[in-house]
Amino acid sequence: MKDHANLGKFENPFVTAKGDTRAHVKLSDPQTLWFNTGTLCNIQCENCYILSSPTNDALLYITADEVSDYLDQLDERNWNVGEIAFTGGEPFMNPEMIEIARRALDRGYEVLILTNAMQPLMRKRVQQGLLELRETYRDKLTFRISIDHWNPDNHNAERGEGSFAKMLEGMQWLRDEGFQMKVAGRTLWGETDADSRAGYAALFETHNFPIDAHNPGQTMLFPEMDETVEVPEITTECWGILNKSPNDIMCASSRMVVRRKGSDHASVVACTLLPYVEEFDLGPTLKDAEKPVLLNHPHCAKFCVLGGASCSA
Repeated sequence: MKDHANLGKFENPFVTAKGDTRAHVKLSDPQTLWFNTGTLCNIQCENCYILSSPTNDALLYITADEVSDYLDQLDERNWNVGEIAFTGGEPFMNPEMIEIARRALDRGYEVLILTNAMQPLMRKRVQQGLLELRETYRDKLTFRISIDHWNPDNHNAERGEGSFAKMLEGMQWLRDEGFQMKVAGRTLWGETDADSRAGYAALFETHNFPIDAHNPGQTMLFPEMDETVEVPEITTECWGILNKSPNDIMCASSRMVVRRKGSDHASVVACTLLPYVEEFDLGPTLKDAEKPVLLNHPHCAKFCVLGGASCSA
């Protein structure tokens, strides 16, 4: 076991490298339960934080029965969750994705599915399943489309040649069939927030996508998650200095379920951004996951506390 004295930054879970008490976040108002549907993806992005690809199965496909088990636990624990969200990988690579979404919708939850809107979404079996869900749950189902940048060249540089056009094809199908859409973009090109949103607004207007580029709840622009970038550690005093509340941080309102390759059960992790970090694995049940989260990772500082970002709207 490591000696917690005299460790570097983000090495002691309780104390920073300077000896200050590390900040933690309690699960104060659970609103979203995330499921990682599996890390397999139809593409391999240049800077994927979770290393999704056509060959990475480090996180296995979650099953509909596993999802149902955690939905039962939500009832048992009396979490005030209103949204069930799915990310990957590409969720529509998971052969049970339609049934998974159906089970969450049947329970009355809002359902959010993150997707690249490419070939897996456009398969006839998937489209037919989505159309069936639409008939009953149209207003409860939302898709968040990954558009890394409003400029096709920049998007393609991250996601592969031709990916922008294929993504547009999927979005146009969703638009024509009356599905609700949001967008997730990235900020790695050094643009101002205003310039980025103006670019997305022009794209949405050109294609008649009913998405508000100037509403952060509909067009979310995420900072890059480079673990090599120097960031400060977050101490208990930071809340007052930054005029922020721990209740505003993502792990105060959400958890994510993953199924790791080689494990005989699913686990609940503190954060959608850190599915591989053992320290952020809270245990196999939602009861286990009610413990506080120590902000002992660069992403906690850059993405959540200082960046003010959240994977939920």
